[in-house]
Amino acid sequence: MTESEPRTYRDRLRTAGLISFRACSRQTDILVRAERRLEKEANALLLEGRLLVENYIEQNPAFATTLVPWKADLFAPGIVAEMISASAVAGVGPMAAVAGALAEYVGRGLSVHSRRVIVENGGDIYIRTDRPVTVAVLAGDSPLSGRFGIKVLPEKTPLGVCSSSGRVGHSLSRGKAHAACVVSPSTSLADAAATALGNMISEPGDLEKAANAMAKIVGITGGMVIAGEKMAVWGDLQLVAL
Repeated sequence: MTESEPRTYRDRLRTAGLISFRACSRQTDILVRAERRLEKEANALLLEGRLLVENYIEQNPAFATTLVPWKADLFAPGIVAEMISASAVAGVGPMAAVAGALAEYVGRGLSVHSRRVIVENGGDIYIRTDRPVTVAVLAGDSPLSGRFGIKVLPEKTPLGVCSSSGRVGHSLSRGKAHAACVVSPSTSLADAAATALGNMISEPGDLEKAANAMAKIVGITGGMVIAGEKMAVWGDLQLVAL
């Protein structure tokens, strides 16, 4: 799990009608938006989710470092089982799904207290809403950064919108994409697939091939990838100008 770092982009996030607050557990720092303050509940859920993952790692140390899918484990706790499944589908290591898995774990738990819940964990977002939400796509020094947003319709939620980058932030990526963004009903899968997508990009010419490969993955509804001045989009994805 990554070290916490300043996340100044959060200062620009506004969601009408929702209250924003943070929940933290060790290195994990998440931003939550809900209809009322639920810090106690969010912190408890975050700690619970982290402990489930950490206890599994204590028993299976290689789980934390492998860059290939982990074998199925019938005895793994739910959050770990989702990470294992996501990594198998995306073809990456299970920890590529941890940020999305924790966001989803907290978001699901808070949904019993608030009809609208948005949980952001290092750029990986769980959304449950009853009105449209737009997620800005940030891509570092690409001229396309911040020019587009992904519009999420309420009937499509709960939904995960996750991003990876080989140039921005602390995500482990073997590629050179400015932004690799994937949308899925499973935030764990969206997170793992965003990592896989980013790994495919060595140069702008790889965009089309990578997008076509990702479009074949069952469980992913859409996505986009940016490299320099070029962008590829596929699937059920509604982009809006910002």
